[in-house]
Amino acid sequence: MKKLLRPYLAFLLMGSLIVTTSCGDDDDPDPTSDRELITTVELNMDSEKGQLASAKYTDLDGVGGDAPVKTTLTLKANTTYTASLSLLNENESPAIEIHDEVLEEADEHQVFYTPSSGLNLEVEAIDTDSENRPLGLATTFTTGAASTGTLKVVLKHQPGTKAPAPGDATKGETDVEVEFNVTIQQ
Repeated sequence: MKKLLRPYLAFLLMGSLIVTTSCGDDDDPDPTSDRELITTVELNMDSEKGQLASAKYTDLDGVGGDAPVKTTLTLKANTTYTASLSLLNENESPAIEIHDEVLEEADEHQVFYTPSSGLNLEVEAIDTDSENRPLGLATTFTTGAASTGTLKVVLKHQPGTKAPAPGDATKGETDVEVEFNVTIQQ
């Protein structure tokens, strides 16, 4: 009886091998991404008292290359700043202003700002897209008492998934994510 089943067992194993190797999607082309290269993220701000502040994060060779160059954002305590975010590709000459493209596609993008715990800072987007959802290229920074910490800035590409205010940072693809050191001083 065992000898009688051996040919069928061999055909079953051969058939399983053919099915498992032919069902792969190796013939499907990899989806191409139309994401732009963002080498530089820059925050520029001005307070109601005329105090200027800025911070810059530059990584010309991308993830895994040389360490990025970044400056610390130093703010005055108990002050409100109006801020703008610039996104650039400085590997091109002249540099490509990616923030203009983000503004044109505002319905698909949102910038999220996350202060670390202990940093007395609130950030609020003051620009919106066509459906009145926050964009985040223009913001207000409101500081509290003196403190230090970090501020994570993440640009999300959310075509068809962008949520109403305050937004949902878990949706979409990350176009850029950087972290600034922040000092709030008296």
